Amino acid sequence: MKKRPAITSRDLGLEFAALCGKHFIGLEHLHYGYWPEGLPVNVSNLHIAQENYTNFLVSHIPSGVRTILDVGCGAGHTSKRLVDMGYKVACVSPSPVLSGRVRELMGDSCHVFECKYEDLQTEDRYDLVLFSESFQYIKMQKAMAKTFELLNPAGYMLICDIFRKDVEVAPDAKGVGGGYSLSRFYKHIASYPFELVEDVDITDQTTPNMDLMDDAMKNVVRPIIDSSLNFLAGRYPLMSRVIRWLYKKRINKVYQKYFNGNRAGEDFSKFKSYRLFLYRSTCAVPAGNWTAVAQRVGGQAASPVALPTSV
Repeated sequence: MKKRPAITSRDLGLEFAALCGKHFIGLEHLHYGYWPEGLPVNVSNLHIAQENYTNFLVSHIPSGVRTILDVGCGAGHTSKRLVDMGYKVACVSPSPVLSGRVRELMGDSCHVFECKYEDLQTEDRYDLVLFSESFQYIKMQKAMAKTFELLNPAGYMLICDIFRKDVEVAPDAKGVGGGYSLSRFYKHIASYPFELVEDVDITDQTTPNMDLMDDAMKNVVRPIIDSSLNFLAGRYPLMSRVIRWLYKKRINKVYQKYFNGNRAGEDFSKFKSYRLFLYRSTCAVPAGNWTAVAQRVGGQAASPVALPTSV
């Protein structure tokens, strides 16, 4: 029997975010919002900003694309939008929790590969592989090699995600982690048979999300945590001291990462670049033919290891 992927803390965090967003403010998506000039930045408009993001994303799908692999599909709402538009879509999700939500949402209209992208095994090939805020969670070069393997000839890779700018980060600048180095991405993608079709910087349109998150963390989440800890200390002082001692490092890490003000928009735009990349495979043969692929990138072996796969 195939072993199911273990539920991680990140899976639980995504599930918690999905449930809270859906219940309290009617959100369907887990991704950032796209804030055009003139749209007031507040929680009540977040669902509009998220729809803007989805509209922006699908508007960059090239004509002629029919089959799409949605890698890291979240709760499946972007995939459902694509299916409703007439695309044939398959999803990849390593989370049993979110995979279940996708199946509930889409039924038989979409196949879900419940595994890590690097471990995906299928004979199917796709016109486009989509990474919507999921590329940063996969080993960069493994993602590139796997994508090339799964694409039809002249297929596309569409990435919309956060990348790090090459600027110096102060040692105490917590909360600005995440995303691959942009210059490192450019360097490694150049070693693969992909040609750039589009490179769109949408940092300004996504930065307001960080201001909303920072406001929620400081004015909602932190007061709840502080009140809970104070209640515990007053009602169960001994237990409170034990918990604070056992989890001191974790508690301090949470406060430093989420409540220090470095997740606001100004810091985000200084250290991050949110970009949409569209690349087209330049190989005229099926990507599964690794002999030809190896020759294209200067390798000798007729296997996937001929492509660069180290991080």
